[in-house]
Amino acid sequence: MALIAPAAAGHSPSARPKKFYQQLYVQVLFAIAVGITVGHFWPETGAALKPLGDAFIKLVKMIIAPVIFLTVATGIAGMTDMQKVGRVAGKAMLYFLCFSTLALVIGLIIGNVIQPGTGLHIDPNSLDAKAVQTYATKAHDASVVGFLQNIIPDTVTGAFASGDILQVLFFSVLFGTALALVGERGKPITDFLQNLTVPVFKLVAILMKAAPIGAFGAMSFTIGKYGIGSVANLAMLIGTFYLTAAVFIVLVLGAVCRYNGISIFALIRYIKEEILLVIGTSSSEAALPSLMEKLEAAGCKRSVVGLVVPTGYSFNLDGTNIYMTLAALFIAQAMDIHLSLQDQVLLLLVAMLSSKGAAGITGAGFITLAATLSVVPAVPVAGLALILGIDRFMSECRAVTNFIGNAVATIVVARWEGELDTARLKAALAGRLPEDVSDLASEDERMPLPHLPPVPAE
Repeated sequence: MALIAPAAAGHSPSARPKKFYQQLYVQVLFAIAVGITVGHFWPETGAALKPLGDAFIKLVKMIIAPVIFLTVATGIAGMTDMQKVGRVAGKAMLYFLCFSTLALVIGLIIGNVIQPGTGLHIDPNSLDAKAVQTYATKAHDASVVGFLQNIIPDTVTGAFASGDILQVLFFSVLFGTALALVGERGKPITDFLQNLTVPVFKLVAILMKAAPIGAFGAMSFTIGKYGIGSVANLAMLIGTFYLTAAVFIVLVLGAVCRYNGISIFALIRYIKEEILLVIGTSSSEAALPSLMEKLEAAGCKRSVVGLVVPTGYSFNLDGTNIYMTLAALFIAQAMDIHLSLQDQVLLLLVAMLSSKGAAGITGAGFITLAATLSVVPAVPVAGLALILGIDRFMSECRAVTNFIGNAVATIVVARWEGELDTARLKAALAGRLPEDVSDLASEDERMPLPHLPPVPAE
């Protein structure tokens, strides 16, 4: 039995479409443009608007833990084959490992081909090491063992109070497994959690209405604080990074999507509101609840979405990986430091490990890069001062690449597991689903969409 009829709450596939200015992506795009204008012409005012962006991100983070818990716990509780949980997790980690490594290699290759730092001739002694001391300290405190230990929360309530994605996911998997194992005795709790999912996702839809305000505040602050002029100083690195990310999305992820019968551009159009929100706030976490909701509405089973998306936010950071190897090479080239093949292989191996502890939030990529350089002796950590001023302008691209990579990963793993409704996915990508996906049924056993036009075979 479905939670709610797909055409409930006054929404149906045949409902009158919204006017263009009522579309969330249009509002967010307009807010970003206004934010850039305010930050550029009135920098002090723009910098003072930072609380608007911070408040919106806090609003979204407030709901992330309940969304993950409800999605994962009810998805696993509905599974009859408990081995499937381990199988889904294993396939997801295999995918993450392969494509994260591929992203590191691509960043290394393009960095060697374009060489964005060549010709700057920066004297290492002229750099302000104190400027990056905070990041270096945080990187020193991080370790693989410490990261794995931190996945286990001190208390159940502590995981939800801190909002740590992996801690909430860890408890949710255990709780969902326990519900599945107790069988019929756990059904009243499962039913309650499934019913609770409806208002929680409706709350997500309500919070998303504040997205333009958050994007406006965050973009005004970024431009007002750092200025567009700071981009020009290191435009070669920024341009190379954006180009590399575009190549990875269009060619690599595009090939993966095509192999799985969909278009990467259709997928991007489907999640365009979330992508613009990520660009505006520089945080992929801001769009996590909405991404999970849309992927489930597009035919990915709840159990797969609940496991793959939150895990991917720490283990599948394609944009961060591209940035790490590219930025490390830029620093070495700018300071006329020659990195041998052995040095670059060491850089790649260290980055593979250190990147697994990064979270999809602003600043994590910089901290992870500091952790990598602290282990690779050929490149001084003080070199981070070269890119500190422009890191904020690259964080948007990192977050967007991470975000799209996780959307693709979820669809691929769902297809591998036979947990993907292909017809529903094609309908979603073709724009044939209701605009308010929060009103769609969310159970694993979905009701078919009424009056859904047939989707032509590709």
